Amino acid sequence: MRRLFISLYLLMSLTIIGLGWSLETLWESNMTDHTNEQAPIITLAGVLAQLPSDERQAVLEQAVTSQKIPMALLPANAISLSSEQTLEPGKVLTTVNDRAQQRQFIAVGEQVLMIGPVELNPLSHWQALYTLSFYLLLALVILMWIRPLSRDIKRLEVAANAFGKAHWDTRIQLPKSSQVQSLGRTFNQMAGQISTLIENQKHLSNAVSHEIRTPLARLKFAIALLPSYCRPEKNADDRARFLQDMHQDVREIDLLLEEMLTYASLESAKQDIHLEQTDLVVVCRQVIDRLTGLSAIPLHFASPLPSLMIPGEPALMERALQNLITNAQRYAHSRIDVQLHTEGDWASVTVADDGVGIPVDEQQKIFAPYYRSKQNRNEDKGYGLGLAIISRIMARASGKVSLQSCPGDTRFTLSWPLN
Repeated sequence: MRRLFISLYLLMSLTIIGLGWSLETLWESNMTDHTNEQAPIITLAGVLAQLPSDERQAVLEQAVTSQKIPMALLPANAISLSSEQTLEPGKVLTTVNDRAQQRQFIAVGEQVLMIGPVELNPLSHWQALYTLSFYLLLALVILMWIRPLSRDIKRLEVAANAFGKAHWDTRIQLPKSSQVQSLGRTFNQMAGQISTLIENQKHLSNAVSHEIRTPLARLKFAIALLPSYCRPEKNADDRARFLQDMHQDVREIDLLLEEMLTYASLESAKQDIHLEQTDLVVVCRQVIDRLTGLSAIPLHFASPLPSLMIPGEPALMERALQNLITNAQRYAHSRIDVQLHTEGDWASVTVADDGVGIPVDEQQKIFAPYYRSKQNRNEDKGYGLGLAIISRIMARASGKVSLQSCPGDTRFTLSWPLN
């Protein structure tokens, strides 16, 4: 704060001094005309110069009486002047002593007319104090302006240092009147994004180390046993089942990598968004037709409109709806309902199933990447990325995904803006 205060104070003070001096110099050199102020003195000196020496005093006394200003005629040798001061006919010489008294001199023949001493402004000796007071007040104003700014910058510095020490939950709270509130808001957004990336990295490491390790270990074990299954006396059916198990392990790894790449691509491609008018009813019917044969649980679709055009990315819209329906097929007992509806400026698709439901304390967590419910529903073999992918797809489309769940009724709703 001290450095900021000093730099700003010096900048403003020097600017004021420089501007003041420049304007005063300009005014004095171009606008001030002292001739009019000195005209009465020059006129009086001219009148006195035309009179005999013995009559000058009487005229001067009349002028003193009328003007009430001290005046005196002095011999020329009674005036002591410096080498830089000279008396010239028709020109007034002005002097000021250390007691703020002004005297003016003008030649009158062989004599000198002295006007004064005249007391200058009685407040002039306070000028230094006024000047000092002005700069002190300027310093106070600058201090009052800098202090809250310095305090908020210090908060930002402390928060940045804490964040740099891996305290990822660090956030900064600034008052609404703060001059750097937008900077604090940007810092919080940056901190939130970095925290999310770091958390995703942790989940990714856990997923890779756990999900890939298991099928990889089975593959290693299978490869070790492979020579024994290749012997002529080995049953062909056993060999086929053995190879099928190996293919299944490879497929598990492929599926996990595919999900991870999909999730990562949705984050990295946020700037390359190309929306096109898409019929949401057609998208729903296509996905339902494709998934109907994958489960014995019937799918029911209801739409009040024969067609509904919205801006979107058809492939991603299908992917989001497909993930919801396949999840419902895992957990539903007897029925899955897909309903399309509009409300205000939003178009929504709700996928409802009659499964056991999602615990309340997990309803927000399940949208996080790599999160899987502690409640092992139907021996779920997913990787915890399905709902996270849906969340990113909807955020990419400026839409939203919501959840309402209780035992026997779980509803996921995808909502897109109509315009």
